[in-house]
Amino acid sequence: MTTLSKHLLAGLLALSTLGVCAQEATIRKNLAERLPQLPKIDEVSKTPLAGLYEIRVNENDIYYTDAEGNYLIQGSIIDVRQRRNLTEERVEKLTAIDFNTLPIKDALTVVRGNGQRKLAVFSDPNCSYCKRIERDLAKLDNITIHYFLYPVLGPGSSEKSRLVWCAKDRPKAWLDLMLKDQMPASAACDTTAVTRNLAFGQKHKIQGTPTLFFADGSRVPGALDVAQIEKQLASATR
Repeated sequence: MTTLSKHLLAGLLALSTLGVCAQEATIRKNLAERLPQLPKIDEVSKTPLAGLYEIRVNENDIYYTDAEGNYLIQGSIIDVRQRRNLTEERVEKLTAIDFNTLPIKDALTVVRGNGQRKLAVFSDPNCSYCKRIERDLAKLDNITIHYFLYPVLGPGSSEKSRLVWCAKDRPKAWLDLMLKDQMPASAACDTTAVTRNLAFGQKHKIQGTPTLFFADGSRVPGALDVAQIEKQLASATR
């Protein structure tokens, strides 16, 4: 590439950047004026569709707008050729958590086999789906599971979480409760770990139980069956 060509390319890139910045400023200004109730915009970015822009608010809430901020669209962009939900993929990326940053000290941990595979589960003791997934989790081998007590279904959930956390053998107490409906013995202890779990979940928008986190940071809400969990574990370790 000649020196002149390099200068022309640099000039075109600079103009393109200026255009994008101006467009973003227009979108931010118009939406702020027209929709004052809209939360502060964290990011404006282009989408694969010409003239359509992604608006990100509240860290990971996604909307779409046109180049002038005249319209606000809520919904999903589906790539029908590749059969991909682009909005869902984007949200999954935004809500992923570095597994190494999870507050493991506030979890109770079960290790089976060599424990090489990693999984974290936010679970409520009164959640029927959490009990169902425990039957599938019990079939996994060579895994380390970190359970975060996440009592979001009312006072009964909080009381059961307290009893599990205060048990002498927390993992056994948890599994006995979820798989056998055996209540832990009455005990008292410092349960601020459970309070921290709730704060962590609220910060990272963990809105339901069970919610699973895999070693690659991916988040999967809901009760997967054992085959789905195995598939996700394999994908997370590639």
